[in-house]
Amino acid sequence: MAISGEQAVPADALAREEEPVLALSEVVKHYLCAGERVRAVDGVSLTLHAGEMIALRGPSGSGKTTLLLLIAALLKPDHGAIRYRGRDLARLSEGEAGDYLMGEVGFVYQNPHLMPRVSALENASMKLLLGGLSMRESRAEASRWLQRVGLIHRLQADTGELSGGERQRVAIARALTGDPRLILADEPTGNLDSARSREIVELLHGLARDRGAAVLLVTHDYEAAALADRRLSLRDGRLGEEDREDEEALPS
Repeated sequence: MAISGEQAVPADALAREEEPVLALSEVVKHYLCAGERVRAVDGVSLTLHAGEMIALRGPSGSGKTTLLLLIAALLKPDHGAIRYRGRDLARLSEGEAGDYLMGEVGFVYQNPHLMPRVSALENASMKLLLGGLSMRESRAEASRWLQRVGLIHRLQADTGELSGGERQRVAIARALTGDPRLILADEPTGNLDSARSREIVELLHGLARDRGAAVLLVTHDYEAAALADRRLSLRDGRLGEEDREDEEALPS
């Protein structure tokens, strides 16, 4: 019985809170390249919970981007299962996969993929417009996120007028519109200076801490990785904890 003035929380609801947002089980994705098998993702198992940020590091070509594309349902695994809130992503139809990517996921790609000859505001609001939100509401929310990434003074700047770092921040703002529950960020600070990089990573960590988002951050940056709740490494498609020398090199 609940204490007077309080509402009892069902036991099954508490159990659901403990379930991971994302669960990968022995996920495999291999490619054939010039007659040789490339083990891009080779038996990866991983869980990511609401309110948690994981930093994933590893050398170029280790499979990090392929892993993110699998989680975003833009690729299907050869073997294994990827479950988002218990739902097997490999079983989604093309339309369901699109709804999942647009509605649940905030994906920050390495390449900003901005539309040319339109403003920063139009680019940042595109995801919401495609999701059916009105232009007025889409631009209002996009403006808020552009302000969060330090671009409120560049709302009307054409894509061609933006620096590489500014284009990257527009892409970050676009990904974060719609309050995504799962944020996949592929080297989001690659074109940013150290001060701005820290601001962006702190923003992502804040979304995990304060809004309960689940964040998977791919980065080469030691300082960015240091802000994460967990740090993992991917080498030759295989997942592991950060090497001890890497842990010791991270700032305290």
